[in-house]
Amino acid sequence: MTPKKESQYLSEGVSRREVWSWAMFDFANSGYTTVVITAIFNAYFVAVVAGDQDWGTFAWTASLAVSYILIILTAPALGAYADAYATKKRLLFLTTVGCVLFTALLYFAGPGDLWLAIILIILTNFFFGSGENLIAAFLPELAQSKALGKVSGWGWSLGYIGGLFSLGCSLAYVTWAQDQGQEAGQFVPVTMLITAAIFAMACIPTFLYLKERALPQPHLVGNLVIKEAVARLGDTLKHVHYYQDLARFLACLIFYQAGIQAVIALAAIYAQQAMGFNTSDTILLVLLVNITAALGAFVFGNLQDKLGHIPTIGLTLIGWIIMILLTWMAESSAMFWLAANIAGLCLGASQSAGRALVGLFSPSSRRAEFFGLWGLAVKASSILGPITYGLVSWISHGDHRLAMLITGSYFLIGLVILTQVNVQRGQEAALHGPEK
Repeated sequence: MTPKKESQYLSEGVSRREVWSWAMFDFANSGYTTVVITAIFNAYFVAVVAGDQDWGTFAWTASLAVSYILIILTAPALGAYADAYATKKRLLFLTTVGCVLFTALLYFAGPGDLWLAIILIILTNFFFGSGENLIAAFLPELAQSKALGKVSGWGWSLGYIGGLFSLGCSLAYVTWAQDQGQEAGQFVPVTMLITAAIFAMACIPTFLYLKERALPQPHLVGNLVIKEAVARLGDTLKHVHYYQDLARFLACLIFYQAGIQAVIALAAIYAQQAMGFNTSDTILLVLLVNITAALGAFVFGNLQDKLGHIPTIGLTLIGWIIMILLTWMAESSAMFWLAANIAGLCLGASQSAGRALVGLFSPSSRRAEFFGLWGLAVKASSILGPITYGLVSWISHGDHRLAMLITGSYFLIGLVILTQVNVQRGQEAALHGPEK
């Protein structure tokens, strides 16, 4: 990339190295979602920790739901505090340490250790989700408004490469362990140590080179930290009608992300329970999906700023609906593999596009707070989608196809709400909001 092109995409004073260091956090933390939430530990939790009981899938989704409730209760206030005191980077470091530490401790969750596994999953996912909100809040500081989709896509595509790397390392170990005659209860815990170590090492550039450009802001209620965060959040909620397009998009996000989060959290479980995949098959499937997800994030990230944010997200939601129908109908592994790769393309694109649009709708003085609201919406969806899937599979005595079909209806609802979002009006509100 030449310096001329760099100035077209990045904000003044932002170097390519800094953008790379920001994107490396996506690389680092994606190993957690890929290995722990999507590919290995979720299926291990149901089959081994929960002893393959009918309630196992529901226990897994309920554990995730508790962690998301904690994020919902804390994310907006945490973002408001980060804006007031200019502490995004410091808080990001604390959440990273928490996620890495408790992921490593999942090593000790073996057969029958249900409550230990539940507590650790709640803690790891809480710290992961909180950090995800904070790193996203740096995006509008790094990219020009006309290139938010492109730069977001760079980060998200690198994130999927990071997920591939962590999963590939885990697959190499699992293959070796299976050749030695080991069972899942022996080799899956080691993959938790591998994932934690990669997360810790890969995020080092972020804390070396990413700058905290925000400045501390005049406090509304003095130096009382909690009261300050709550006061700033209350001020935003008082003017929420002014940010109507952000509010509409966050409602849209809750529904379409409910479908996405169900697929992320339950892909491996569905593959094993409905399609008969073993651990190696499932890891290989997720590896391939991460490749298509990286491709989708990069390609659609480059298209988004030209095609438009709403059309881009709309296309991905149509793709998700097609994927759900194919998965529901799939009797052969070939159709399921096709559906999975459509999911990959849409996964990277829809996640990246949503983050960029929130960046466009965020006032410069309240970026961490507004991305906290984004995180609140994503985490609310992370409760809604997986819990819906888990309840349907429990009530239907393990009918995973029905659970997938019903959960997929959330993409339709999101598509309908998306048509009510006006990008130009939302951007104007961010530029000339009440605080101006």
